[in-house]
Amino acid sequence: MNSIAKVIQIAVAPVFLLSGVGVMLSVFTGRLSRIVDRARVLEERLGAAGRLPEQDVQQELDKLSLRSRVIDRAISLGICAGMLVCMVIVALFVGDLLGIELSILIAVLFVLAMLSFIGAFTCFLQEVLIATANLRVGRK
Repeated sequence: MNSIAKVIQIAVAPVFLLSGVGVMLSVFTGRLSRIVDRARVLEERLGAAGRLPEQDVQQELDKLSLRSRVIDRAISLGICAGMLVCMVIVALFVGDLLGIELSILIAVLFVLAMLSFIGAFTCFLQEVLIATANLRVGRK
């Protein structure tokens, strides 16, 4: 019983990390929803020959397509990070229950989780920069 309590204490940090990954996935999916909503509005305008010239609409749709691909990568990497953190938690308990030394596996899984999370943040930054590029044009 003492051993399980110790493993639970050790597993608390990865559980908090998993919570952070979940929050970031929520942010990423929110961004994706906004991109999809904007694309639908523009496609309606394009189909109805709305207020914007067709070329401007198509350029913005292309930009939205790029943004959606980048945020899709962020979501995929975030999910990968979450799964790896879950595997860290499982490895902590399995190693303790079976009496197997899994510290190298746990360290590798944790490093891979952090690399995935870094990749997700990098894609998120790239998507934000693409989204705000027009705001920076012409400003000094």
